[in-house]
Amino acid sequence: MKIYCEDSLLYADEFFSDWGEVFRFSGRTVQAEQLQDADILLVRSTTQVNRELIEVCPRLQYVGTATAGTNHMDTDYLSDKGIAWGSAAGCNAIAVAEYVISCLFALAGRQGWSVTDKRMGIVGAGHVGTALARKLSALNIDYLLCDPPLADAGDPRNFVGMDAIMDCDIISLHVPLIRSGHYPTHHLFDAVRLANLSDDQILINACRGEVIDNRALLEAFKAGRPLQVVLDVWENEPEILFELIPHLALASAHIAGHTLEGKARGTEMLYLQLAPILARPAKISLPTLLPRPTVPRLHCQQPDQAGLASLVFAVYDVRNDDAAFRQGAGTAARFEYIRKHYAIRREFASVQVSCGNCAMTEAIYGLGFSPAHI
Repeated sequence: MKIYCEDSLLYADEFFSDWGEVFRFSGRTVQAEQLQDADILLVRSTTQVNRELIEVCPRLQYVGTATAGTNHMDTDYLSDKGIAWGSAAGCNAIAVAEYVISCLFALAGRQGWSVTDKRMGIVGAGHVGTALARKLSALNIDYLLCDPPLADAGDPRNFVGMDAIMDCDIISLHVPLIRSGHYPTHHLFDAVRLANLSDDQILINACRGEVIDNRALLEAFKAGRPLQVVLDVWENEPEILFELIPHLALASAHIAGHTLEGKARGTEMLYLQLAPILARPAKISLPTLLPRPTVPRLHCQQPDQAGLASLVFAVYDVRNDDAAFRQGAGTAARFEYIRKHYAIRREFASVQVSCGNCAMTEAIYGLGFSPAHI
């Protein structure tokens, strides 16, 4: 069996080498003739899986993407051809939620406000929105959820509309890119909705670049609006509107979901999906592959917001990514380089925290940090 894996797929050899020959390819440059003898094709979002790529692959049984989204895959074509396919929905949910938490503490520290004084509006209550809501609850931060499709489907959570979201202090976007239908998300924040933001509101986009009209956002900044916006995702990546960067509160190169655990979890999810399809036992578990973190153990020094922030920043400080992005980005090639060579970070759970009788124990472990073992 020949298993072709995009070169950025973590732990592919460890998971799949017992099942067949593992071949690597570049998602940016792969050609159809390279894959024509593939039995299994495993990709990330760089590889565009379409008819042109796989129509000459007569042996292809399964195509999987180790990412949460499937916009880069022609799933209709795969289904029509009788080729099984899968994704790793939710694999990076914790990573993106922790990115937002780091942004929250970074902006609170910069501007001098308490996180518990703010209300966050979460647009999109899927894997990421739900993970973020749990962390906000641990921090005792009030939040509202907006997800009309889930509300229509009978999800029992209390949902609000966009009007209520627009009254929140912070708005965090976690929706898929939907261009048509009852609830499109393409340019959900267009010129009109951007104009309705107040200057002291914060807008965070770590889902899909096209959810915010980037050109309209730039025009708002040029018109003198001091909007507070955090962008990790952009329209037309990697050919983004570089003029936006100086105006943003925080900026990064589409790396919110790029934790070691998140990327490796995507590979593991494909492994677990493939096992029953191939009638093979799933013998490998992700924890046995993950290395010891650089910062394996921390102690809560201050039972307050500053103490929580120090724990968060010890594991992931978004301000470092912001500074590196501002200094290094400037061309499409540089954007792509920064993203491709990103030093993959760890998730909070990789670090043990000792709290003693710290009043913040519930918040610390609710954020995802692991209890320290004596």
